Amino acid sequence: MAKRDYYEILEVSRQETAEGIKKSYRRLAVKYHPDKNPGDRHAEEKFKELGEAYEVLSDPQKRAAYDQYGPDAFDARARAGRGGGFHDPFDIFRDVFGGDGGSIFEQFFGGGTRSDPSGPQRGNDLRYDLEITFEEAALGCEKEISITKPDRCDKCNGTGSEPGAKIRPCDTCNGRGQVIASRGIFSIAQTCPKCQGAGRIIEKPCRGCSGSGRKDRTSKITLRIPAGVDAGSRLRSSGNGESGLRGGPAGDLYVVLHVKPHDIFQREEDDLLCEVPISFVQATLGAEIQVPTLGEKATIKIPAGTQPGTLFRLRGKGIKNLQGYGHGDLHVKINVEVPTRLSSAQKNKLQEFAAACDEQVNPISAGFFEKAKRWFR
Repeated sequence: MAKRDYYEILEVSRQETAEGIKKSYRRLAVKYHPDKNPGDRHAEEKFKELGEAYEVLSDPQKRAAYDQYGPDAFDARARAGRGGGFHDPFDIFRDVFGGDGGSIFEQFFGGGTRSDPSGPQRGNDLRYDLEITFEEAALGCEKEISITKPDRCDKCNGTGSEPGAKIRPCDTCNGRGQVIASRGIFSIAQTCPKCQGAGRIIEKPCRGCSGSGRKDRTSKITLRIPAGVDAGSRLRSSGNGESGLRGGPAGDLYVVLHVKPHDIFQREEDDLLCEVPISFVQATLGAEIQVPTLGEKATIKIPAGTQPGTLFRLRGKGIKNLQGYGHGDLHVKINVEVPTRLSSAQKNKLQEFAAACDEQVNPISAGFFEKAKRWFR
């Protein structure tokens, strides 16, 4: 399916300035942010599309490549496993608006201590570090994690007050949550000492949560880990952060992945490398050997005279690309094993073999020593 034009996505012309592109992105990103459109799949896709378009058009070099080649400039790099993927659209959103997103959420998605400290307030985002195996990262899996976090109090439903008790504005700060202290010619805003910045006084605090509206609770969360993630990948679980205050939305949970090393495979982007030992006889005479993959075993043919370090490439036997551009490759590196324990009969056979060898049998070493003769004078 062909991608839409990035300029069309951001609703700007091809001659638009960098500042104009940023201004348009800010307007549209707020409009289609998933937290402002809960459950709306179209808005979620639109938000991702905006992030991808802005990431390219906000960078002068990427924009020049896009203007010349279109999306193929980035699709080709992704298929080649050279960093053609795009960043998390939520990271781009935070980079544009600044900070950790708190003030932006407060401004656009309801609540905020700046305008009304006694109103709804979004909960904090949380981070969870999860260690997974190499195979789980490569093939994808589901994980259930347990996390203890502040959740809405069941007894008071988040109000912080006993049923029927009154909640009145703080008479010290008049509901602003802050008091002004004069220091000579300066005035300094400080958190109200009576209401602790809440802007309200609860006459009878809830006994279940001591008036906070939240209680620590352990929750079990099921995470779907897509195939192809790597160490450092971050998954966003919407609404599974800390519960909001006074009816505000919950924050998000960010799961940072840590991948255990594998006994056999090494990973480089979407490609895998595996070193396979073979015997001196197999390398000399040739053989067919089985090699491990992430799926079924594969068979490769070792030609006669194969040298140590020779690489064989198995296409499509690597890691699945996160952006959907197929799989990487498996590179098999041959390691010729030298015998370490020989019987007398075996040694005699090898000596007979060595005596029968000439330059045609070992052309590489013969050529090397021919070049090196002048150093032995």
